[in-house]
Amino acid sequence: MPDPITRKPTIIDVASLAGVSIKTVSRVINNERHVSVDMRTRVRQAVTELGFEANESARGMRSLAPEKSYVVAHLYGDAGGLYTHDIQLGLMERCRYFGYHLVVEELDYQSPDVERRAKDLVKRLKLDGAVLTAPLTDNEIVLSVLDEAGVPYVRVSPVTEVPHLPSVRIDEKRAAYQMTQHLLTYGHKRIAFIRGLPNHAATIYRFEGYAQALKEAGLEVDLGLVEDGEFRYFATIPCARRLLERDEPPTAIFACNDEMAVAVIKVAHEMGLTLPDDCSIVGFDDIPTSEMLWPSLTTVRQPVPRLGAMAGDLLFTRLSPLGTSEWPTPVPHQVLPHDIVLRGSTAPLRQP
Repeated sequence: MPDPITRKPTIIDVASLAGVSIKTVSRVINNERHVSVDMRTRVRQAVTELGFEANESARGMRSLAPEKSYVVAHLYGDAGGLYTHDIQLGLMERCRYFGYHLVVEELDYQSPDVERRAKDLVKRLKLDGAVLTAPLTDNEIVLSVLDEAGVPYVRVSPVTEVPHLPSVRIDEKRAAYQMTQHLLTYGHKRIAFIRGLPNHAATIYRFEGYAQALKEAGLEVDLGLVEDGEFRYFATIPCARRLLERDEPPTAIFACNDEMAVAVIKVAHEMGLTLPDDCSIVGFDDIPTSEMLWPSLTTVRQPVPRLGAMAGDLLFTRLSPLGTSEWPTPVPHQVLPHDIVLRGSTAPLRQP
């Protein structure tokens, strides 16, 4: 038997107890066709057991609330890459499932008129909800605009968790810690780190994980082995050259994402280095290119499309016709699992 629910049950609770999707529960409650007898029975039993009561005004929301736009936005603040694309893939699938349209909008968070731009965007699109990725996910101006407009939103990988705002993430600090430990177990001690943009949670937590692993191994962070690659391939090229041309170069390099790791591998090949014998290289994200390289890249696999889909699921607990006007209690903060993917770009330290 599931634990008793002390709060008012929601459609999500009914779906979980019945072992069906939220959409199936909605169809049963609204007496729609094309639902099997077994499904109807399970849903009705769950409704009775939980004491769930469908809100009649919410049930008729589509016809009685013409002000709803059925538009959800993905708001991001940096030039889109594979990460942004994969977030949108997962979110788009959930929007289609719940009958919403997804719009993708970039906001220049460094612009002096970001507040005006955000207000214009919300007003023009008449947003029903939003999903924010870094660095907008921590931008107080943008968040306040959404709050004032009454637009519910979910934050993906924020720097700081806020109890009343839902979020979804992976444990980036632990993932980076585990990857650094992998290099340490191979005997590497001079491990360089290439950071991303400074206002991203990914940069902050991945560097913290790297530093913690070094500290536990009795090593200090050598700031001479730390570069800033901004998460971008071309910005990382000079970083990699500076590291690999040092009088005493690192024996391993941890790039804060795979795009930067690709740049490091390119520079290493151009310098005539043999990988991974001369230098082990690791990344983060597990983009498709990671497996196509030579050597293929050891990296952290994070389920980016699932992050987008989960953010959508959290958002639609508020926006679905049978949802509530408030977030569930407690407000959900989801942490999805990650994997360390070992490939050919790492090897034990070669003794001179």
